[in-house]
Amino acid sequence: MKIRSLALVLVVGIGVAGCRRNSTPPPSAPPVTPAATPQLAHAEGGNTLAPQTKYFKGSIGTSLDLQMKLVRSGDQVSGSYFYQRIGTRINLRGKVEPDGHFVLDEFDQAGKQTGLFRGLWTVDAQDGLIKLAGNWSKPPGEKGSDKMTAFSVHEEPIALTGDVELTAKQIKESNKKLMYEIAAQYPQFSGGSNPNFEKFNQLVRGVVTKEVSQFKKDVQPEEGEERPEGSMGSDISIGYEVALAQDDLVSVQFDVGSYFQGAAHPNSYTEVVNYDLKNGKQLNLSDLFKPGSKFLQVIATYAIADLKKQSQEKGSELPDDLIQSGAGASPKNYRSWKITRTGLGINFDPYQVGPYAAGAHYVLVPYATLKEVINPEGPIGQFAK
Repeated sequence: MKIRSLALVLVVGIGVAGCRRNSTPPPSAPPVTPAATPQLAHAEGGNTLAPQTKYFKGSIGTSLDLQMKLVRSGDQVSGSYFYQRIGTRINLRGKVEPDGHFVLDEFDQAGKQTGLFRGLWTVDAQDGLIKLAGNWSKPPGEKGSDKMTAFSVHEEPIALTGDVELTAKQIKESNKKLMYEIAAQYPQFSGGSNPNFEKFNQLVRGVVTKEVSQFKKDVQPEEGEERPEGSMGSDISIGYEVALAQDDLVSVQFDVGSYFQGAAHPNSYTEVVNYDLKNGKQLNLSDLFKPGSKFLQVIATYAIADLKKQSQEKGSELPDDLIQSGAGASPKNYRSWKITRTGLGINFDPYQVGPYAAGAHYVLVPYATLKEVINPEGPIGQFAK
């Protein structure tokens, strides 16, 4: 049996976080404190803000596959959510108070109220993304309405126009004989008329199914191999997180981890796929920058300095020689990247810039640092103005 690992990042051009099988269920929601809550801007002087559509992903209780779409207009909110494993949409409507507290009533397709969400609507001061956290319960007056289930969802930076949506599909499989479990998620577009949506769907589906197929091949027992009954089996989990999704550009990060029976520890690494849906092609890192520019040197200089700073803050956990070799200006060191609203994200896998115990590392290179080498007509030129 071969031992391998994986964690995958997908970056795509067009309009568009998965959890491990053994992820810890979210704890009961703590008491909310409005003082620590940055709020969305509200209209003043009688002006009305245009409705804003937001996409969320997260968990409720032990269910880790909750997806939610909300439209906010002033203090009024409406939308729907669904569980990935079920797929049936549950309608929502409610209100957000000025201090960020909200109540969302949920209704089935027949219009009957089936529950409600109470919690706090907060906005991250750094990236401007929204987080909703609180408790779900049955409607007041129903049996069991006093029981609360914690929920937490985070906004995905999706800004698609028209009827285009990006939702998760999953692959789940278990094999008692070979003692393995598979849990994989991947995004898929629906709606819209751009034929490149389906090209993207096929690409992503192919990437994930290829990794699953390789895992199933690797867990096959070697000749003469015996597996003790009751021993820990093998597993692979693939989740994803949208880093950026708009009509001309998308960046999705896959986090994939695997454990093989008998291994000392689980493993993971990252991979990137880049796709421009305007032109229907995959992107290379060089496509973001001016032809002939020394963009790798610029990225590497910033990344090395940042990694050294991270290392010093954690007691010099990363040897300088590993930082230099793993983050030097070589294409192989910068194959795992993602596009965000504020900079180019670089993933460094376990072992790349330090020992396994130091784990993976991440550096966000601000667009201001890259401004001189970014191709103004390229995919990220819009962020460097």
